[in-house]
Amino acid sequence: MATGNQLQSFTTKSAPDLRPQGEAGLRIVLLRKVPEESSLQRRWNDLVLQMKRPEVFFTCEWALAVQAAYHSSRKPLVLLGYDGDELVGVACLSTDASGRNVSFLTATTADYCDFVSPPQRRAEFVEAVFAELRCLKISSLVLANLPADSATAAVVRAAAKKHGLHAHMRPAYACSQVKLGTAEQRQELKTTVARKRQLKRCLKMMEREGPVTLSFLRSWSEIEPMLPVFAATHVARFRTTKHTSFLSTPERRVFMEDLARRSTAAGLMTMTVLKVGERAVAWSYGFQVHGVWFLYQTTFDTRCQDNSPGYCLLAKILIEACDLSSLGLVDLGLGAEVYKEWFANSTRQTLHVTLNPSRLRHLREVARYGLANNVKRFPKLEAAIRKARSGLRRGVD
Repeated sequence: MATGNQLQSFTTKSAPDLRPQGEAGLRIVLLRKVPEESSLQRRWNDLVLQMKRPEVFFTCEWALAVQAAYHSSRKPLVLLGYDGDELVGVACLSTDASGRNVSFLTATTADYCDFVSPPQRRAEFVEAVFAELRCLKISSLVLANLPADSATAAVVRAAAKKHGLHAHMRPAYACSQVKLGTAEQRQELKTTVARKRQLKRCLKMMEREGPVTLSFLRSWSEIEPMLPVFAATHVARFRTTKHTSFLSTPERRVFMEDLARRSTAAGLMTMTVLKVGERAVAWSYGFQVHGVWFLYQTTFDTRCQDNSPGYCLLAKILIEACDLSSLGLVDLGLGAEVYKEWFANSTRQTLHVTLNPSRLRHLREVARYGLANNVKRFPKLEAAIRKARSGLRRGVD
């Protein structure tokens, strides 16, 4: 079973070498698009592997997929840090229509976002990026889904202060994870999961219709025909709960397809399918990168929900992961679904960081967050405010 630990880039049509020549010291090269240039992709992904926690979301493939899907609504702003001819940092950002408000390009698609560089050079690179953004006269910089354990989180306040930016850092999400541990701990986890009463009951019910099997798809030829079914099932599942699916818009589906194509070529993606006989009942669109199996999007056929196919799929993935020495962690990603709590033995905190050159806007941001946080202590008041906002939106529409 392939682990996808290598972040190799697929071959693309050659483009001019983007490296600056003949200068010394760390400097920033600003690009207005993510280049389809194989040499840069390789060096970018090499930097990802030097991160403390390499993530598929930091790869050039992810940025290219976002750019391809959202080209009409997002304007990439890529800042490359060079020391001589060596690439030492990548900040993959984007601007709004005004060009004044900046955020991570991947913020609405990635569970984790960060500046890419070796940890020991992060402070230097973050300072250089902030200096460049000040020269561009930005109105705000929003760093969403920044891991709290990232080297960036540790240096962002000092770098912001140095360049006249006011930083507001607050907790965002806690991502559920399953640490696999030692050989003994893996065996214990595997046994615990396999013995769960609900799992045994659901599998027994499904086995009345046919054998329950798990398959792993890694090639584009295998995954491509599954994507329309996966998307339709995802949308249908969320519709039953009166929520909006991640895949409800054409741009999202284009993104998922383009990402799958690029990720399979780079050896990163694993789509896991749970079948009853020949019928697929649950899917996981995920990645295996540098010892982590990340379950990005999962869904199941709601016609089978009485047998909890999504729960069974996750349980079987964990049992499979316990047998793979190349893996140390299964990351269940953003979202507070109850089924994650049944398995998780760890969490990873993310942060939402807002940086403003204006002290007044900074104080407004802090006050707004404080007010919203206090309102959450009074559920009835929070519900009334949400209802009022919803009514105002309908009135405007």
